This record gives sequence, C-alpha cells and structure tokens, in this order.
Amino acid sequence: MQDAPNLDAQLTGLGKGDWLERLAATTDDNGHFQPLGARHLAAFIDHGGTLLVSFETIAGIRALSDRDEPMGWEFVRREGWSHLALIGDGETWFRDRHVYAYFDRLTDDGFFEDFDRVIFHGAGPCGYAACAYSVAAPGATVLAVQPQATLDPRMTEWDERFAEMRRTSFTDRYGYAPDMLDAADHGFVLYDPAEELDAMHATLFTRRNVTKLRMRHMGGALQGDLIEMEVLHPLLVAAADGALDEELFAELYRARRDYPPYLRRLLAHLDARERDRLAWLLCRNVTARMKAPRFARRMQALEDRFGED
Repeated sequence: MQDAPNLDAQLTGLGKGDWLERLAATTDDNGHFQPLGARHLAAFIDHGGTLLVSFETIAGIRALSDRDEPMGWEFVRREGWSHLALIGDGETWFRDRHVYAYFDRLTDDGFFEDFDRVIFHGAGPCGYAACAYSVAAPGATVLAVQPQATLDPRMTEWDERFAEMRRTSFTDRYGYAPDMLDAADHGFVLYDPAEELDAMHATLFTRRNVTKLRMRHMGGALQGDLIEMEVLHPLLVAAADGALDEELFAELYRARRDYPPYLRRLLAHLDARERDRLAWLLCRNVTARMKAPRFARRMQALEDRFGED
C-alpha cells in the first residue's frame, strides 16, 4: 500500500465550478483527473490493491455526502482502497462516446489488472452504468442498487419514467447491462420488489452469477437508505472480500428494525391492507424499543378500535 493520500480538501460550500476545480486538484495530486466530454469526468485516487469503481452524479455526491466528496474517498481513508469515480453532470446513464473511449483505454493499458480486487458500484442510472462498464474488468464484483437493464424502448417500453432518454442509444457499445455482467465474478442487484418498475428491471438481470437482494417496503431511494442505515459500507467491504451472500445481507439488513423511514412505510403498508392486528403488534414493538410518538398514537387508536368491536 502506498502512503495515505491527502484527501483533506474542503469541498463543501463551493459553487459547482470551484468544486470541480478543487476536486481536480486533489485527484491530480493523488492519481489522475480527466474530463470526458462535456458531461462526464473521471477522478482516480491511487492507493491500495483493492479498487472501488463508483458511478455518481455531481448532484448525488452533494446530496448524499456530508463532505461533498465522492463516496469512495471514505473507503480510501478507512479501508486503504484505491478509488475511481466516474461522475456525470445530470442523469446521463453514462451513455457517451467519451466514456466508452476512456474505458477502452483503461482496458488497453491493463489498468484493472494492477489490482487484486475490483468492485463496481452505482445506484439507479449509475447502477446501470456500473453493470454495463464492469465488462471492462473481467472478474470484478458488482453491487448495483435499483439498476435499469436498458432504456431501449423496444425492450422496456413499459418504463415511462425516463421518456427524455428515448433517443439515446442503449444498443451500441457497453449497452445492455445484464449481458455486460457475464464477465463479472458476481453481481448483486438490490431493489424493492414492491417498486414495480424496479422489480421488472431486476428480473432482466437474472443470470447464473447474479444474486438479487430484496429490500421490501424500503421504497424508491435505496442508496440514501443504505447510507443512513450505515449498511452500504459493510456491504461493499463484504463484496470485496468475497463474503457477501443472501445470509450476510439479511444480517446487515436487520438495521431496518431501527430505521424510522422503513418502519413508517411498513406501518402504512399494513394500514392500507387493513391488517390491524399486525399493525398493532408493529406499533407495540417499536414503542417498546424507541421513542416513536406516531406509533404510540396509532397503537392507541387501534386499541380504541379493538375496544369498540
């Protein structure tokens, strides 16, 4: 492992232009920084023998990180990993010839062969990209949260969420994400099966080397939930160690028992189906473990109703 890189640059509170300049300076000092056309960039921190390749957006970084920094920098500090961030300005699905060319160069230069382990990660459109570009590093592990398989309307005309992408090609290079996973050692796809369109995309990822991990009643913004529950970091570490499987995921995912947004969604699900007895049991369990006025009020309302029956 090399000496720890200096990642103490202050990135918070800056306008986008200044933020990009400081990000470029920091990564240039510790690896490389490269603009990729008008809407993408690559920021590499060279450190340890494990490489995390993350796909992120500028807005996502600044919304999810308290330090306004790419997610992998925490893995550089805490785990001694190297990190390659592919960053988009907006939701682009990284469908850009400049990004294709960048991964072509990495492959030609044997970049990924310099690392003992490589993990690709992203969520939503970035999860699509993590799967699609993982083909550049055969043997990599992929952890994708709510990924789309493709937005080619000939295959996914049922997904009307991203109509603005209909004219973008998903059939040329690095195109159909599930096929690009064939070269991976293993892929993990996380999704909430109650989110119908996410579940339909997840079905397209059914492969011999793909494990689908279900996060029922968690909703449509799983990346933020995983971060808030402090589950994403150990998931990625386990994926890098080859230890991630359904059993370990279930153990880590028990954190939802103390996660109020999940508990509120579960209660809403039970109420919508008029499962009053189960809703009461949930409220009793939650109020016994934490301060939860909403659950206490709901439990009292249910008890009043039971008394009237």
